[in-house]
Amino acid sequence: MIDEFVTTIGSFLRLGGPVVAIILLLSVFALALILLKFVQFQRERVGRHGRSNRALHAWFHHDQSEARAMLSNARSPVEEALATTMRLTASGKAEKSAVEDEISRLALGRLHDLQRGFRALDAIAQVAPLLGLFGTVLGMIDAFQKLQAAGNAVDPSILAGGIWVALLTTACGLAVAMPVSLVLTWFETRLDNERVAIETMTSAVLSHASLEGAEQQPSNVQRVAPVALRAGAASHAH
Repeated sequence: MIDEFVTTIGSFLRLGGPVVAIILLLSVFALALILLKFVQFQRERVGRHGRSNRALHAWFHHDQSEARAMLSNARSPVEEALATTMRLTASGKAEKSAVEDEISRLALGRLHDLQRGFRALDAIAQVAPLLGLFGTVLGMIDAFQKLQAAGNAVDPSILAGGIWVALLTTACGLAVAMPVSLVLTWFETRLDNERVAIETMTSAVLSHASLEGAEQQPSNVQRVAPVALRAGAASHAH
């Protein structure tokens, strides 16, 4: 099995030349980077929001200590952003704008770290088919040169053999570019979902805190008003 694989790779390199060798190196690099990003996404729980949703549910039902306990060992960007929002909101010392700035700074750093390597994958997805096309052009030039050198003794098999060898590089380039492009799109979609989750969940906590503050103000006014009226009546009596 392994011997057959090595033999196949060797024949591809022999037929395709240096262009196929470069495409093969790009495929190995892309595969290593994809595996690295996949492990990173799994380790940091990107796209898994079950714990965050449960913490948000507890927060809305006035169980703030339980909500913060759920996020005490936050790993994902959403969990860390939500835990920070809850901590700053519960302290009551930070303004809403300050909390939003802190969350933006935190989310930007985490998402940028997750986005590392995307440019390299995008470059491979774009360059691999171009390298394949370049190899095809070189192969076609070589085939026609052999055809010209044959003179009157033209053998169609020479041209046909040269053409299929030339097209081999294009096939290799496309075989690398298509899966890399699909995987990159999947990574970017997961990251976009993470960004949206950060915005919606932290905004929900801040909005909930603002609404609670607005509800408490009228009750304070209602308690103060009778006291003020009694004080005014007492002064008139004297």
